[in-house]
Amino acid sequence: MPKPHPKEFRDDVVAVARKGEAPLQQIAKDFGISDSCLRNWLRAAEVEDGNRPGLTATESAELRELRRRNRLLEQENEVLRRAAAYLSQANLPKRLFPLVRELAVDGIPVALTCRVLNIARQPYYRWLAAPITPSELAEAYLANALFDAHRDDPEYGYRYLAYEARDAGQARCDRTIWRVCRDNGWWSAFGKKRGTNGKKPGPPAHDDLVQRQFVAAAPNTLWLTDITEHWTGEGKLYLCAIKDVYSGRIVGYSISDRMKSRLAVDALNSAVARRGGVDRVAGCIVHSDRGSQFRSRRFLAELRHHDLVGSMGQVASAGDNAAMESFFALLQKNVLDRRRWTTRAELRIAIVTWIERTYHRRRRQARLGRLTPIEYETINAPQVALAA
Repeated sequence: MPKPHPKEFRDDVVAVARKGEAPLQQIAKDFGISDSCLRNWLRAAEVEDGNRPGLTATESAELRELRRRNRLLEQENEVLRRAAAYLSQANLPKRLFPLVRELAVDGIPVALTCRVLNIARQPYYRWLAAPITPSELAEAYLANALFDAHRDDPEYGYRYLAYEARDAGQARCDRTIWRVCRDNGWWSAFGKKRGTNGKKPGPPAHDDLVQRQFVAAAPNTLWLTDITEHWTGEGKLYLCAIKDVYSGRIVGYSISDRMKSRLAVDALNSAVARRGGVDRVAGCIVHSDRGSQFRSRRFLAELRHHDLVGSMGQVASAGDNAAMESFFALLQKNVLDRRRWTTRAELRIAIVTWIERTYHRRRRQARLGRLTPIEYETINAPQVALAA
């Protein structure tokens, strides 16, 4: 089953089709989709705009959400009813873990039960595996010895408490004594807790795995990415594009009016989806500059999620990502600087049309043997072209 196209790509194709500058068959061919697929997208867009009867995507999502919430409410009511009946029994110990286990057997998720009863899941699973482990029993004896010593002399720090525990027959290393005292809040009366400055270290930059060698022997081996911006009458418009060095094809992109980490994340997800999913792109190197969007936690998490390898050039060194900069220079000459753009939507359509129709399918490149990126991938790697 082919992978679904990204939503941003579908919206752009529908916008191009609605302009009516070319027949639907030609637009579908230019964007590499079938006629029926384009018509389905147009019908769905009419439903979303209210020009055609049917459930919009928002209404469908709301319906699914209401059904999910109704199911959760029914399960929560069942948990409360069973808990009231369980706690009302006079001759049973008031421990909730057995009740959680009974509800789990009846099909109610443990996470939901713990949330309703306001208990943590991790202690429950520990109890389920072993109600009392030997290590917990040994630590309880150690804690009792430390507590007795701390109660007798609150001025003692954890090192002096360790001496007292050893005299009581509970010999442990200083690190273990410190951990038990920390967990129970047994500090010396003269001690001072250390504070933090509230700052968190930023995500680390990747090493430069490319070293300005912009060559790739196979598809999905080396991707380049960067962000460009251009003014319109409504303000700036930002484009984050991802280029496959093997064929020069723009495998993913995202366009927005704000340059946030989400812009880079959406472009990466678009590239993975259009290239056939995680199985086809795992191990691919994604090279960028050291912009904050590519060093953000969200972008680094997406790289790990898709099994991609990060790479970054040096600061203020455009040559480290020259192949991507050349594409943006081409875009600047052919689209951005050709005229003044009144609205962001107008410029967006122009960028998408030039990438998908002109750059991919009409502009021949000398390094590809005078072939376009689509032709080059179709001849040398047909499976990649079909997957995209």
